[in-house]
Amino acid sequence: MKEPPIRAVIAPVTPLQQNCTIVWCTRTMKAAIIDPGGEAPRLLKALADHGLTLEKIWITHGHMDHAGATAEIKDSTGCPIEGPHRDDQFWIDRIADSGKQYGMPNARGFTPDRWLQNGDVVTLGETHFEVYHCPGHTPGHVIFFHREARFAQVGDVLFKGSIGRTDFPKGNFQDLISAITTRLWPLGDDVAFVPGHGPMSTFGFERKANPYVSDLAIESMAD
Repeated sequence: MKEPPIRAVIAPVTPLQQNCTIVWCTRTMKAAIIDPGGEAPRLLKALADHGLTLEKIWITHGHMDHAGATAEIKDSTGCPIEGPHRDDQFWIDRIADSGKQYGMPNARGFTPDRWLQNGDVVTLGETHFEVYHCPGHTPGHVIFFHREARFAQVGDVLFKGSIGRTDFPKGNFQDLISAITTRLWPLGDDVAFVPGHGPMSTFGFERKANPYVSDLAIESMAD
């Protein structure tokens, strides 16, 4: 049986149980941590337990529960931070204050080594992931997609049975619906995704059953 190009483990972190994902290239065992919201020592131990070498830190958006431990991991490893889109700078600037509110005094802001835009590509070992800018939950939200593995990390854009909140500052419901339907759905119904919280799903299942963005729900909005 052919070895898959990537593997991933999900490690929920912070009191908000945010899905931090460790994803790695199976040929090189080089890994990225996607959305390290907190519990940096636990995440670094998980890398060691799997025999992985951290190469990148990827951020979908600037909310504290997704990015609060980014600076700490950068300090510990020196690995570059890629993402989110520059429009989330104001959220990154709020991380320390948000951390204090949620009892996470180590949460700190940071400056990405690379801001990401729609259409960018990020590399990991011998693999690459496509970047799609999906605003709405936050203005600078991005998602990471591995085409061969049919795998996406979508942060708080889409959940099993729901979608991201748009009532935060600079959130926009119509932008979010547009991002899901014009940038996620064309990737294919067979794509399995890790959301920012809760269980995995597929785009095809959500197009059938999600009350906010199913094909039927979108048709109803258009009427």
